[in-house]
Amino acid sequence: MTVVERPARLFAGVEPLEVFVELLAEIDTDTSSTQFYDRICEAICRLTTMRRAAIFMADAARRRVRAVGAHGAPLKQLAQLRPTLVNTPIAQRALLKDEVIVVSERIEEAVPPDYAKVLGITTLVCTPMSAAGRAYGVICADRGGGRFELSDGERHLLWTLGKTAALVATARNATRQQERNRRLGERLELAREIHERVMQRLFGVSLALSAEAPLGLAERERCRVEMQQALSDLRRALERPLAPLPPETGTTLADELDRLASAAGVPVKLNWPEDVAVPLDLEPLTQSVLSEAMRNVAKHADPSSIEVSVGRDAETFTLEVQNDGVRAGAGGSGMGLRLTAFEVLQQGGVLEFGPAGDGSGWRVRLVVALAQGEA
Repeated sequence: MTVVERPARLFAGVEPLEVFVELLAEIDTDTSSTQFYDRICEAICRLTTMRRAAIFMADAARRRVRAVGAHGAPLKQLAQLRPTLVNTPIAQRALLKDEVIVVSERIEEAVPPDYAKVLGITTLVCTPMSAAGRAYGVICADRGGGRFELSDGERHLLWTLGKTAALVATARNATRQQERNRRLGERLELAREIHERVMQRLFGVSLALSAEAPLGLAERERCRVEMQQALSDLRRALERPLAPLPPETGTTLADELDRLASAAGVPVKLNWPEDVAVPLDLEPLTQSVLSEAMRNVAKHADPSSIEVSVGRDAETFTLEVQNDGVRAGAGGSGMGLRLTAFEVLQQGGVLEFGPAGDGSGWRVRLVVALAQGEA
């Protein structure tokens, strides 16, 4: 296969700067992670002779490496791969040496066999995405199949683009983390306001109602006013527009169940009827609840099994996680479940959690009302 090289203007250095300035300008937008990294891959293909490119980055929350963006190649297929530094020596070499690695011979030993087989790769270029001594991932690219040689000029350009992509990704992650921290602060402020205004009023009413002496008309009226005020304060607090950033999971509840079940170390019993589907807009929320429930199990119990149930009817969607083996003296729930409960509340749902059965078990149950006609 003959590949025609693009003009030498590629290596002038001005256009790469302009392209990545455009990408930096998109950091504050609502562009999803996949779209953002797709744009980086597209830019790399525009600026070099590469025809296909994919970015693989570490997902710290899920402790795995996954494809986060691609151009010229199906991201859906790449997302099914489970690369590691062990089964992808080309990535290990690129990151350790901080240089662009090109492999043509025995490529099946340099990358997972499925990767080379799916895309028909014969020559692969691996560029490290690293900056300031920190590795973020790699950019894998080729010319659409067929062998080729990489010139020194393009090798340097790819190395520079890898550095620039790492800086752009770092800036985006920092910006979004700041936004998440701000949202978390708002949630904590909401919790504080509810506690100081609503709970204090309700506590006062409960003290009055628990008194042995009968209440007079004035006391009853005071309780009624306090209850109305508490409801008004709660309604006003919940109407505050928190609007958290939509989580970008890059996976599904079913896939997360498989992953968490394999990592649980105990049997996970799943009750999920075949005709029950998770609404697309609830995927991030259900995954968040599932992850927090499983973390809660790991922190507070030594279970013999975990039961997960998924269900829905015409009006509601439910997800329930139940386990036994709660450790003696375990608190059962921490700030994680409480903050998740606020997240659920913001999306019109309810999160219940507490002891189950004889006290040796624990249950987390999500219930969300479905929109009329929601698929």
